[in-house]
Amino acid sequence: MSETLEVLVVKANSGDKKALEKVLVEIQDLVYNLSFKMLLFREDANDATQEILIKIVTHLSTFNHQSQFKTWVYRIATNYLITQKGKKSREFAMSFDEYGDQIDIGQSDEVRYSQNEGEIALLEKEVMFGCTQGLLLCLNEEDRMIYIMSVTLEFNSTEASQILGITPENFRKKLSRSKTKIRNFLNNKCGLVNADNPCRCKKKIDFLVDNQIMNPNDLMEEKYYHRTIDFSDQIGDLQKTIAIYRTAPKMPAPDTILKEIKKALRLN
Repeated sequence: MSETLEVLVVKANSGDKKALEKVLVEIQDLVYNLSFKMLLFREDANDATQEILIKIVTHLSTFNHQSQFKTWVYRIATNYLITQKGKKSREFAMSFDEYGDQIDIGQSDEVRYSQNEGEIALLEKEVMFGCTQGLLLCLNEEDRMIYIMSVTLEFNSTEASQILGITPENFRKKLSRSKTKIRNFLNNKCGLVNADNPCRCKKKIDFLVDNQIMNPNDLMEEKYYHRTIDFSDQIGDLQKTIAIYRTAPKMPAPDTILKEIKKALRLN
């Protein structure tokens, strides 16, 4: 029978380096995915994940077993990500109006980069992911985290408010406000949410490639897109908006992160 995280934490706090390494292995993907969704750029997510994991290790003795260990991990991670802005995510953050202007430029009716339908489909999915995730950067850090916790990670208001240290009522109020902003934007701009809008994902491929905003040789792998969006006309724009964000890929943390942490903490 495998040991629970809580048991491994007890052993790690007693000086068991193997147990500590197992703890890191168990939580690194959780931390990386949250960092990636919050910061959008892999470089920022990598840096944040390392900093968060080191913070967790150095404060491991303060875990009091009053909650699940992963809840405690989320508390540390969310606090860090709300207060520490990524370099590239800070650079690309803008208002909703500015983001709308960015979407409107550089559209083309034909894709010059590739004639391969399979490759175009993957590029189009990458544009959709980048566009919808980039839209979250229009929210301030706390509102963005609240939106991610609820819509993408599917925490309820009780769980998420405990993690974030706010009341459930305040969480729901902020979430409702952010949902309205995101839904209104996508309803006015996105062809996936509103059929009256032209679908821009495919039309933006060449512009994003030409301006080195998207690298066709460094795309999310298809296997990481874990859900299919329901585009049925029978569901409303709010449900379509939620469906889009729940297709966000879940990716494993790069191997280099654990290697760097083990080196820094002398776990080898």
